[in-house]
Amino acid sequence: MALTRVRRLELEEALALGPNWRHECHALLYAPDPGLLFRRIPLRYAVLMQMRFDGRLGFPGGFMELQDGSLEDGLNRELIEELGEAAATFRVERANYRSSHAASGPRVVAHFYAKCLTLEQLTAVEKGAPFAKDHGLEVLGLVRVPLYTLRDGVGGLPTFLENAFIGAAREQLLEALKDLGLLESDSVRGT
Repeated sequence: MALTRVRRLELEEALALGPNWRHECHALLYAPDPGLLFRRIPLRYAVLMQMRFDGRLGFPGGFMELQDGSLEDGLNRELIEELGEAAATFRVERANYRSSHAASGPRVVAHFYAKCLTLEQLTAVEKGAPFAKDHGLEVLGLVRVPLYTLRDGVGGLPTFLENAFIGAAREQLLEALKDLGLLESDSVRGT
């Protein structure tokens, strides 16, 4: 079996690939969280991922039709379908864009965004998601990413990263956590 190679592209380069390429957009949604786990472990941020229909973790979003508007227009439609009406209270914009990657096998370009919400907005998304159009079909539920490591050195994010992720979602998660400063540099070993 041949390995699929993935290459990073600039957004303009990805958009110029032509009509034989499909585009998908996904968004990492996060919010500052001043809470404590067990009254001692600072949460710092709440980061959402979703359990997909295939049992893998990923980010909300999906395939876009470029003729139907911008990537962001399509992504925002997908967020409402997968997360519910609470996702209509904010918009993912071009300023939230992080990266594009193209696979060498299937002609698919994946665009990744990260959007900071208030904790109230994020909580509203969590509460409303079970009533979204695609809940129970494409999306089986939302999960918060644990941004800590327990004293045993395993529990928390290291164990979470052992789950099955779709495509490059694991790598996108880790890159975004580091680049956005959502992790303390020593909070996770071996990532």
